Amino acid sequence: MNQPEYRNWRLEFDLDGICWLTIDRQGESANSLSREVFTELEQIVTKLEEDAPRGLILQSGKPKSFIVGADIREFDKVQSPAEAEAFIREAHALLDRVEALPFPTAVIIEGFCLGGGLELALCFDYRVARNDESTRLGYPEVKLGIYPGFGGSARTTRQIGGLQAMPIMLTGRMLRASQARAVGLVDQLVGPHGSPRWAARRAVLAGRKSRGPNLLAKLSNTGPARKFLAAQMRKQTAAKANPAHYPAPYELIEAWEKYGNDPRQMLDEEAVRVARLINGSTSLGLRRVFRLMEGLKSNGRDCAFRARRVHVVGAGVMGGDIAAWCVLQGLEVTLQDREMKYIEPALKRAGSLFRKRLKTPDRIAGANSRLLADVNGDGAARADVIIEAIFENLAAKQDLFRDLEARVKPDAILATNTSAIPLRDIASVLGQPQRLIGLHFFNPVAKMPLVEVVHDAATDADEVERGAAFCNQINRLPLPVVSSPGFLVNRVLARYMLKAFQLHRERGLAKEALDQAVVDFGMPMGPVELADTVGLDVGLGVMGTLGSEETAEDAKVLQSYVEQGKLGKKSGEGFYRWKNDKPVKDRKAIEGVNLQSLAKELMQPYFDECQACLEDGIVASRDDIDAGMIFGTGFAPFRGGPLYYLASQSRQAEGATS
Repeated sequence: MNQPEYRNWRLEFDLDGICWLTIDRQGESANSLSREVFTELEQIVTKLEEDAPRGLILQSGKPKSFIVGADIREFDKVQSPAEAEAFIREAHALLDRVEALPFPTAVIIEGFCLGGGLELALCFDYRVARNDESTRLGYPEVKLGIYPGFGGSARTTRQIGGLQAMPIMLTGRMLRASQARAVGLVDQLVGPHGSPRWAARRAVLAGRKSRGPNLLAKLSNTGPARKFLAAQMRKQTAAKANPAHYPAPYELIEAWEKYGNDPRQMLDEEAVRVARLINGSTSLGLRRVFRLMEGLKSNGRDCAFRARRVHVVGAGVMGGDIAAWCVLQGLEVTLQDREMKYIEPALKRAGSLFRKRLKTPDRIAGANSRLLADVNGDGAARADVIIEAIFENLAAKQDLFRDLEARVKPDAILATNTSAIPLRDIASVLGQPQRLIGLHFFNPVAKMPLVEVVHDAATDADEVERGAAFCNQINRLPLPVVSSPGFLVNRVLARYMLKAFQLHRERGLAKEALDQAVVDFGMPMGPVELADTVGLDVGLGVMGTLGSEETAEDAKVLQSYVEQGKLGKKSGEGFYRWKNDKPVKDRKAIEGVNLQSLAKELMQPYFDECQACLEDGIVASRDDIDAGMIFGTGFAPFRGGPLYYLASQSRQAEGATS
């Protein structure tokens, strides 16, 4: 019978005496673990301890979603480490009671099982997962500046050993159901047409339990193994995350190195360490980044537009990679250029991306079959989205769109990937100029999540919404920006990179020092390396659009490199010589340089231009500035965004003088 007294849970008892517990959080599209959810679960566990049913099966009432983790919105309500620690210990006690229930238990995992959802699932005797593309398991907590705090560090290392468990928690990567089964987080897979309910029911009736860790997993938790493995983990983590900026993974490594063979002590470490981390500045900044990301995803969310076919004109690095990314997201793509010899390198790069991302031969073959070379441009007439990605020349783009407008479907999206040319100039040759939008991707497309959806006063608002919806469809973050020289990201980057060029040219500061200064500040790479990565020819084009008298000397330097064929990473040489996709740097060049002072000098024009863009109304809000610069330039995520960072610095300064 159903128990109606709970807002977020349903209890039903079948004829075999099994209790079916369904989490279905009221008023939410996905389940998350809030204080209210935990309070009700505690009441339910008390009832189950008293009634002792034949078995318990946990499932979700949300379609294709189990539990996405803790309710992040409640993190900001925590006022102190002591308050956070008290709540974590309460959660530990409750999950201990779930684990200790004196009858068989099983859980059905369909869709996202993340963070606290996986921690709860590990308290059950047996885990059944739907083996399809929608099911993912993992611990994303490190991306929020913490590590699993509801027992995950203790139970996961106990279940599958530190050798396999720690990398999952340290990287925040999500596992497919089959991968989770292979490492031991899941006990049974059910195919797309099978019934996980029947599988869970049989498991409970048979009293099945998880197989637990194998010998290697157990050995990885022993003292000598932990010491060796922890050293390797620190080294690998340091290559991606500075401990001064991102302390959470190092806290987790230290806790496991000291106490990995003692689950109770690991739980105690969780309570203390995670409580401290959740109140730290890094977690505050990263949680803001999460909210900014959700804000970008909301653009175009209510639009019904969905594409099936995409046509990309221009098979250079940018156009080819846009085409490959769209294919990777399940779309059929035709790729056009003047001759087949220009398309072939793009197809080769796409093949490498497919092999890296898709792994299995059938999925790789499927992707290759959806990417079609199209020298004549026949695919444009059938496409739902047409993206122009040819060289930065106004007349060439105008000629192309004049031809396209006459051939494409009347409801197709017409988009340009221009990095700097004003939208109105390109659209001026169209019969319906209001159709044209910008979809400005960033290089490398597969790694940079932001797309600027460019518009001006003449653009149809519905086209902007449809462009944003398309970005969401291909798992990119849409940011509406007003068409003006450089839009948002390139406008800010141009001033920032120009400062670096000037310091290099006028004061002789080594490019390695310029780059290291801002990496120490928290940027993913320095301005000189960034220029090489983007391409010096692209940078020269942007400088031509945004330039003034003060940029003339630096433009000459870039021009000389381009004339020599030194385009940066893509040609193997620019400011740096590139080897195995990495710049060759002279580490001695940074000796004696005050990197902290240099970082302030380099970042100042970046901050100034962000403020100017806000004042000029390039985007709608301060949050959009911060989101654009984090996801478009990699601005130090732990700092929460450039304008947020400036405001926090101002508050600190006021506090110091009060």
